Amino acid sequence: MSPCRSHERSPLFIVFNVHSGRGSAQALRDAIAAACAAQERAYRLFEVTRLHRLPERIREAVDAARAEAGVVVAAGGDGTINAVAQALLGSGCALGVLPKGTFNYFSRTHAIPTDTGEALRVLLGARPVPVQVGLVNERVFLVNASLGLYARVLEDREVYKSRYGRSRWVALWSAVVTAMRRHPGWDLHIRWRGEEHLVRTPTLFVGNNALQLQQVGMPRPEAVEQGELTAIALRPTGRLALFALMLHGALSRLGDADNVMHASFRSMSVSPVQRRRRRAKVATDGEVQRMDMPLHFRVAPEPLWLIKPESGEREDARR
Repeated sequence: MSPCRSHERSPLFIVFNVHSGRGSAQALRDAIAAACAAQERAYRLFEVTRLHRLPERIREAVDAARAEAGVVVAAGGDGTINAVAQALLGSGCALGVLPKGTFNYFSRTHAIPTDTGEALRVLLGARPVPVQVGLVNERVFLVNASLGLYARVLEDREVYKSRYGRSRWVALWSAVVTAMRRHPGWDLHIRWRGEEHLVRTPTLFVGNNALQLQQVGMPRPEAVEQGELTAIALRPTGRLALFALMLHGALSRLGDADNVMHASFRSMSVSPVQRRRRRAKVATDGEVQRMDMPLHFRVAPEPLWLIKPESGEREDARR
């Protein structure tokens, strides 16, 4: 179901996670009010001051948007955008984004500016375009999903951020510290394209974001723009070799490393060799939750309708 194409007058229902990013919450409120007043655009703000209330506020916004043929806007980081997309997929409403996170991979890959004023200009003037959604056990991911070491890195990152603040340097330092610890790894049966592979790996990463894949140097990052997802698994290795892999990623050369396996697919099933491992911690767009095994990764059968710049416009937001 596609949203109404004449959405330019549709009211905005904005889910604002005040905990995302480092900017002033009041500055964002003022910018939204000024931009919408200038365009005579109606809006409602659903502020999230307590994270446990995020799902409730999202449901309220989506219900209101469906009743009034409106647009649901996620003001926050990739985790907030993911939560809104989970509730929005299949609703018939379009998604708008005001990036407020640390990395903002989803908004940057779709050329949505990180500057609030420019992002509001896109939100109020651009049209909805279908974009690909990934699913793992029916849980949405727009950027990536993972289990093993990468999920642990994301889990530990939140602890470091709570202590030292939300910045890219804190996130990167916490990743190094976590990666240098001992990790038992996973023995997995992985099935895709009619074949089954036995893979031992400390982490399995599935990407749905061309910008992130390009930045770490994976071949064919455009596969996710051609209807596929990309799986990356690291072969078992020592701590120094793992650190070398991290350097390859930082230098955009991860695809050249000998200890990296990768493949593109539309659907993939992952189950543990050890039957006692019935559940796993899985991270989707930075948020970690426990999921039952096996894990089923696939491209969602329907797209998310995202308000984003036309392809011919300059994509400075990717930089």
